[in-house]
Amino acid sequence: MAGAERGPRGQRGQPRGQPRGQRGQPRGQRGPPGAGLRLLLLLGGLAALAAAQVTSEDQEVPEHKPVELRCAAFRSSSGSARIEWKFQRGSSLALIYYEGELTEPYRDRVQFSPTSIRFQSVTREDSGKYICEVVGDGSQIAKSEVNLIVQVPPGKPLAHVPSSATVGARAVLRCSEAQGSPPPTFRWYKDGTELPQDPKSSPAFRNSSYSLDPRTGELVFEPVGGWDTGDYHCEASNNVGSPQKSDVFRMEASEVNVGGIVAAVVLLLLVLALAAFGVWFAYRRGYFSSDAGGKKVIYSQPSRRSEGEFKQTSSFLV
Repeated sequence: MAGAERGPRGQRGQPRGQPRGQRGQPRGQRGPPGAGLRLLLLLGGLAALAAAQVTSEDQEVPEHKPVELRCAAFRSSSGSARIEWKFQRGSSLALIYYEGELTEPYRDRVQFSPTSIRFQSVTREDSGKYICEVVGDGSQIAKSEVNLIVQVPPGKPLAHVPSSATVGARAVLRCSEAQGSPPPTFRWYKDGTELPQDPKSSPAFRNSSYSLDPRTGELVFEPVGGWDTGDYHCEASNNVGSPQKSDVFRMEASEVNVGGIVAAVVLLLLVLALAAFGVWFAYRRGYFSSDAGGKKVIYSQPSRRSEGEFKQTSSFLV
């Protein structure tokens, strides 16, 4: 029969039980055109970065001298590889060679070749990390780094020495210098004799109790002893030029004057007692009373006299 041959309406073209999302392409797999290609490129770039070869080396040169920084990442077989040079100092990053040319700050100071860059003269501001990146065929990345240290002799250090210290307390002496490169190390001297890092290693300082850090230049007495009185100065050196000495300062270590403190407290109490007595006496004498400045005057009218008495008096006066 025609009705039997036609079948249920839901089976025309697709069974009714099949979900709508399965018609054609599943809904979860649909995406914008080219998304797969971009994903492949991103994964390829990450893989290239992970496989990048990185080499690092340190190089030192005196200030105002020329220096050549080698790009160890470059190989003669690199062919038409793309080369970039960057300079990193702290958190700042600057381009030196990019897109086939030197950038403006380095154009007159640097000579470029595929294997290196050469500075005609360097200053202390040129100290930092130089990064050479080589991108070859197939986006293979090779990287090399040069940590450049421009050698600068230290200047005169500044010593911070307390003029007095209490026996049994803590005293800190500091030495600082900001010019030297690489950063200098510090020594301390007392009365012209160098203080060893371990005071117990020297008979001259065996009785002292201190710690000395040559990198920070900090000398800490804890506690201070009476024998720590003396003239102190520090010295900065970094194997570039000659060591530099600070001025000499004297530190006096003294005991706590208990008798003097007690006498001062007693004197203060006496002064306060005298002041209190003076205020009390002034109140008693009325100097602080509100009626002291203007006393009230009571006027009483004279009593009337008889006319006869007045005349008699007048006559008597005449």
